[in-house]
Amino acid sequence: MKLKISIYTRLVFWITLLVCLLFGAVLFVIQSREAAILSDEAEARAVLLAESMRDANFQSLFRPDQNAIQQYVDGHAGDDMPYIIFYDRAGQRYVANQLVRARGDIDQGSRVPDGTTRDDPPFSEEMQIQLQGRRVRVREVEIPIFPQNDPEKWASVKIGMSLEPMYAKLREIQKVLLLIGAGGFVLGILGAAILARRITQPLHRLVDGTVRIAKGDFSQAIVLTSGDEVGDLARSFNEMTAQLLHAREKMEDANRMLVQHEKLASIGRMAATIAHEIRNPLTSVKLNIQKVAEEESFAETVKAHLGLSLEGIDQIERFIKELLNFTRVQELSLERWPIEQVVEESLKVVKDILVQKRIVVEKSYAEGLPPILADGDKMRQVFLNVIRNAQEALEVGGKISIACDAVEDGGRTRVRVRIADNGPGIPEKDRPNIFEPFYTTKPSGFGLGLANARKIVEQHNGTISVGTKRGRGSAFVILIPAEEAS
Repeated sequence: MKLKISIYTRLVFWITLLVCLLFGAVLFVIQSREAAILSDEAEARAVLLAESMRDANFQSLFRPDQNAIQQYVDGHAGDDMPYIIFYDRAGQRYVANQLVRARGDIDQGSRVPDGTTRDDPPFSEEMQIQLQGRRVRVREVEIPIFPQNDPEKWASVKIGMSLEPMYAKLREIQKVLLLIGAGGFVLGILGAAILARRITQPLHRLVDGTVRIAKGDFSQAIVLTSGDEVGDLARSFNEMTAQLLHAREKMEDANRMLVQHEKLASIGRMAATIAHEIRNPLTSVKLNIQKVAEEESFAETVKAHLGLSLEGIDQIERFIKELLNFTRVQELSLERWPIEQVVEESLKVVKDILVQKRIVVEKSYAEGLPPILADGDKMRQVFLNVIRNAQEALEVGGKISIACDAVEDGGRTRVRVRIADNGPGIPEKDRPNIFEPFYTTKPSGFGLGLANARKIVEQHNGTISVGTKRGRGSAFVILIPAEEAS
């Protein structure tokens, strides 16, 4: 089974590794430079000490006064300078401290060759010696001694200066550099974790988004937090999601229209059967009842019952008529209509009942509304259905608000008509079904008024929906394309 390593883990690992390598390289360069500087300083100091000893014993060398030189050497040799050796002209040991005299392995003879001139650099070398059971690193320096106005070497002096203080200082520098490296390592891990999180978090959002899309949820967009390639990817993903959502909505609308057409086809076949099997016999029954009701010999109670029968027959005829109107696909007679005129003509039909119930109608028409290209009779039927539903829902003294304006929708201009009331409103559970055929909450309704209204509006390439309203009441929003948009 292949081990799965997340992008976050890999980013943290590689960024931390790069930071460690970078810190390691920098610290190595710093340590190397510090070691070279300390070595150069130690060599320069050793040369200065050798020159100081040469100058201090210059007169004693040419007297010659070996005892004075010996006293000087014994007095200056110590832990910082383990050995001091003076050589004669032939390169033979002339004076040395007690350590050199006791141990022959320290003195390797003079390192200054014959023929050395004043301009030649001094001999300098780092070496190790055994001192009190431990190895000690020393800087061995030997310089020639020339008499005045004589180019030939007369003698030389060699010293061995201990480098242990230099290496102790170098170890302190290494400790500081290690602490800096450890701090850099910790900061590198933290920085890598933060950077990896900033990179992988949008990717996780993209993965979650793809999972939601795979499950059919196109509603949530990915939040854009950067302007880099990941942000471009998230932006493209949001655009793709929006396109998929739009395509799904169009497909759902197409499916809904297909189902609606199938319903209409089924209802149409049923309506044709009803019209054929019921309407004609019902007309005959109605005529006979009307003829019987004209007889003078019947009592008033009998005539009342006959009147109720006629009302029932009228109700059945109205149902058949609405059913046929709903199922019949009629061609539209399109003309230019100002939306205000269509609304006003619809209000005239229910003016008497509005006055009777003392219902106030508030109208608000925006200026410069574009006309609509519509079938005036059909659109009046739409507004009349909505207004009649509003007045039936209102108590005495209620209010209906009608507002007309123009809106931009998908690059097209649409005329919007909003009809609202302050009645009891539509229950939330009924909202999805109010435009379905035969769905009604009224005891005397057929459930075809709003269904027929939606069919007419959609024939005009418009939409009708239940809008939102604060407080009590309900609101319907009707959008019809303006003439120039058609």
